[in-house]
Order: sequence, then structure tokens, then C-alpha cells
Amino acid sequence: MLHTAAESAAVEFRIDRRSGVATCLQIVQQTKQALRLGMLEPGDRLPTAREVVEATAINPTTVLKAYRELEREGLVEARRGLGTFVRRTLGGAADAAAADGPLRGDLADRARRARAAGLEKDDVGALFTAVLDSTFSTNDTYDPDDANGAETAGRSRKGGQER
Repeated sequence: MLHTAAESAAVEFRIDRRSGVATCLQIVQQTKQALRLGMLEPGDRLPTAREVVEATAINPTTVLKAYRELEREGLVEARRGLGTFVRRTLGGAADAAAADGPLRGDLADRARRARAAGLEKDDVGALFTAVLDSTFSTNDTYDPDDANGAETAGRSRKGGQER
């Protein structure tokens, strides 16, 4: 059976059995990432449970559980006999898609540099997570004048003066 572009799934799940993250949660996280990046849009159909099982060799109940969680969060809706469809995106998916090119290029360049320096994927992931955590910390404000892009606690955005 052929599907139109609007009906076909724009996401392919990759399950990492060594990650320590539950398979169901990996499906939920990957779907949310696709929504944030604009890879999935309202009206797009997620792969059927059967398609996911064939591609990943996981239990169909796990796929259905993940889809139920996404439905509970209002992100997708199941349509009997048709499949599971995206209801809404996350974050600023449209804005993210517009800014994606330059940022993606910069991140790809930095990832290549890290790999050339001998860092493993997990090392880079841990480093990036640490930077994200410090950048989005609720106790700190971003100081655009900080050359390292690091957070500076207690500084205002104007002039970098202590409060």
C-alpha cells in the first residue's frame, strides 16, 4: 500500500538496548525530538506498531505504550484503522527549522573536532548535556558578553553588573 507524503512516517526509531533507558521512553523521547526539530508536523502519521516491531525487533506492547503516553500528552491521536497521527508540535518547531541550518552546521563542525580529538560519542554527549544544564539553569542568567558562553550567577543582562 502506498502512502502520500502527509501519511508516511517521517521518523525512524533507533533503540539503544545498552543505554539503560527504557525502550518505551526512547520512543517517546525520539518522537518529541522529531516534533521539536520540525521533522514531524501535525497530520503526519507515526509508523505503525507493526512497522516499528519489524524495524527494531521490540515488543508491540512497548510501542503501543509509548504511543499511549504521547496521546496522553496531547501530542498524537490514534485513529482506529488508520494509525497514529501527530496533533501538534513542541516548542518553536517552525522557528527551530528556520534557524536549524547555521546551528546544525556549527554543531556538526564541533562534533567532528571532538571526534578528531579522540572523544567518544558518549563523552561528547555528556559534555553537551553539562553545557546545556549550565546554560538553561534557572539560577543563572545567560551573559552574552561571556566569551565562553558560560553562565554567570547573579548577573543581570545589562552590563554584567552584580545584583
